[in-house]
Amino acid sequence: MFTRSSAFRAGVSICSPNRRFTRTARCVIFAFCFLVSSMNVFSATKPAAAPAFTFDDVVARARELAAQPFQDSKVTDPDFLFKATYDQWRDIRFETDKSLWRSEKLPFEVQFFHLGFFYDRPVKINVIDTKGVEPIPFSTDLFNYGANDFKAKLLDNMGFAGFRLHYPINRKDYRDEVAVFLGASYFRAVGKNMGYGLSARGLAIDTALDSGEEFPYFKEYWLVKPSRKAKEMVVYALLDSVSLTGAYKFVVRPGKATLIKVETTIFRRREVGKLGIAPLTSMFLYAENTNQRPIDDFRPEIHDSDGLLIADGTGEIIWRPLVNPERLLVNSFQMNNPKGFGLLQRDLDFAHYQDLEARYDKRPSVWVAPVGEWGKGNVELIQIPSSSEVDDNIVSFWVPASLPAMKEPISFAYHMSWYFPVDDPDAGGYVSATRTGMVRDKNLRLFVIDFKGGKLDKLPEVLPVEAPLEGIVTVGEGTTIVEKHLVKNDPNGGWRLVFQLESDNKGPLDKVLPKPKNQPSLEMRAYLKEGQDILTETWSYGLLP
Repeated sequence: MFTRSSAFRAGVSICSPNRRFTRTARCVIFAFCFLVSSMNVFSATKPAAAPAFTFDDVVARARELAAQPFQDSKVTDPDFLFKATYDQWRDIRFETDKSLWRSEKLPFEVQFFHLGFFYDRPVKINVIDTKGVEPIPFSTDLFNYGANDFKAKLLDNMGFAGFRLHYPINRKDYRDEVAVFLGASYFRAVGKNMGYGLSARGLAIDTALDSGEEFPYFKEYWLVKPSRKAKEMVVYALLDSVSLTGAYKFVVRPGKATLIKVETTIFRRREVGKLGIAPLTSMFLYAENTNQRPIDDFRPEIHDSDGLLIADGTGEIIWRPLVNPERLLVNSFQMNNPKGFGLLQRDLDFAHYQDLEARYDKRPSVWVAPVGEWGKGNVELIQIPSSSEVDDNIVSFWVPASLPAMKEPISFAYHMSWYFPVDDPDAGGYVSATRTGMVRDKNLRLFVIDFKGGKLDKLPEVLPVEAPLEGIVTVGEGTTIVEKHLVKNDPNGGWRLVFQLESDNKGPLDKVLPKPKNQPSLEMRAYLKEGQDILTETWSYGLLP
């Protein structure tokens, strides 16, 4: 689903991390370690002979397109196709026996999506092989229209809505769906034993600005034909929008974790208010940190992701649990040369969801690791109020502090890992749960944070006086920490940090925060350390007025 694109109005909370890890604190989260160690798995996969079309050709096309006025490729005819319901559109299914390269028994196969519903921009799809570049013609014979009577009314030159890649990751004798490119500049992927969850986008433009969000879209793709032993596949894409154009190269390597290497070069037609690099889009309705559910539902939790993880340039790891706010919430984490960021689904316990259909316990996490230095900027987190799990109400991306001159291209490269977070014994401690509540007889706000993993799991309950385990908590102005304690969490083997906040105004708790709705949230941070050795990532949280 698309994020909401109406004009947003909200205050911005700026979080500036300033704590560095000690050298002995091995607090590099497994997601980051795994991805960095896997960067070299991308080989120079090539077709049997030198390709007739390369990424440089896509860059040239994007440059030429940017010099021309924008022409929207959106179509509305035939109207019955674009007025179709979601169920009607889903009933149009690709004939799997006509999958691209199936007859050649290549490791990758490609299937295509039909236009319809709100997929109203035809995309041109080409194949690159040793013979050159060949367009893939659209035909109604490629699809089964189910109960719809559409086929006889359609033409054979419509174009496709998108495509999906298939590759065997769960069984050697079956090619699983591993990646989808469909709608605007959206794409998503899965690894072994995963179900689809959050999505990525090619680019985000003016998200959460008063001017309204602009959605660029991929208008043409080139699929590089893989060899018979290929373990990865190359896809080129041409992006277009009112403000800019872009050339993209995706190298997709499916597996236990599916890895995607992304390269992009962007050309502007005009200045933009905010450019979001490597955007991720997800859904969060409620979790254990939600005291009042937005809906009456039997499921304990509903979310595709439960937190934002950031590795800044100083070595600090920050965990920001997601919320479903009452008003738009925008947080910016300023830093220089980030090591990575991602939206994670850390909670993989089925009992916490109880959903046999959606299987939120199988949703992937996505980690973005920059290639090269990205310089100064901020990781932005946008959280939009929602009362439905069909809304993608969570967005995160990198915003550069400055851009080259208008006539200069903008280039970025990064690796993405679609994976399950798992405990790494050599990594540091992490936040496994966040809970909040009220101590009503004292008018205090209660926070309960569970840490586990790494060295924490091996510590005895009673520690030596010279190296005690300590919870460090900092809060913004207007509140006082009136009580804080740290105890062993025997059921999960970790440690629980509990603290209570009181308003300095000695009145109702809502006086802790300024009344105007455009004011920033009250920011809090917490981590655990043993003596001078920092053992965990930093928990970061905000309270809204």
